[in-house]
Amino acid sequence: MSMSSCPLRITKMTKVEWQSKPVKGLLIDISGVLKTGIEAIPGSVEGLRLLYESGIPFRIVTNESQCNVSQLLRMLQRMGFHLKADDIFSPIPAVVELLRKENLRPHLIVNPSVESEFDEFKTEEEPNCVVMADAQEHFNYDSLNKVFRLLIDMEKPQIFTLGTGKYYEGDDGLLHLDVGPFTKAMEYATGLKARIVGKPSSDFFLSALDDLGIKPEEAVMIGDDVVSDVGGAQNSGMRGILVRTGKYRTKDEQHVIKPDAIFNNFNDAIHAILNI
Repeated sequence: MSMSSCPLRITKMTKVEWQSKPVKGLLIDISGVLKTGIEAIPGSVEGLRLLYESGIPFRIVTNESQCNVSQLLRMLQRMGFHLKADDIFSPIPAVVELLRKENLRPHLIVNPSVESEFDEFKTEEEPNCVVMADAQEHFNYDSLNKVFRLLIDMEKPQIFTLGTGKYYEGDDGLLHLDVGPFTKAMEYATGLKARIVGKPSSDFFLSALDDLGIKPEEAVMIGDDVVSDVGGAQNSGMRGILVRTGKYRTKDEQHVIKPDAIFNNFNDAIHAILNI
């Protein structure tokens, strides 16, 4: 699907209306917004450069859980993005801090590449919670059945999920099941409700805004997921912009969730926000 041939379209509000309040900070998704697969989306490097030069603060908010922040930063830098680690807001450090604070011992169903992020919790004691992330091929009957049995036997079982996305665009340019469907299966089997660490959790969005030192009504979220990015942001009191790249599909524009604006790509959105 070619996005560049689509005419610019604003929905729900006119341009004047959605920009009626100053934009003092931005939250930005990665996959499908800044990059697709292993390549930067055309114009996204330039758009981020313009944002840096404008002085408007931002955070890259992502549910990426197949790699840690350092790995993610190196990948984006190789694509030409001028970023630093503090610019990236990821659910892995957030859930690690939560586990530490609540003195929990997790059983992990995560991608092996991020297991080392949880080294401090390795113990001989029995786990008292489960952390689910995008484990890709490591989601299988045996791994999920083990999680189910552990949760059923726990005295006070808890599930932490790093997002609830249904699917995402992978590095191969194809759509892949995300952690959400597997989390829902575990909720159904156990009767538990998972605690979300990541989008679309309001706590996750608000933590990123606290890091920027701005209020929700002063901020805009730019994403390619009408539910997790746009809907999650709006539920947190922010404005949500949808871009026609990544996992975007035409039917998203008829969704019950109505973005505050829709642009062909990230670069177009930044030009509109900066009025250039």
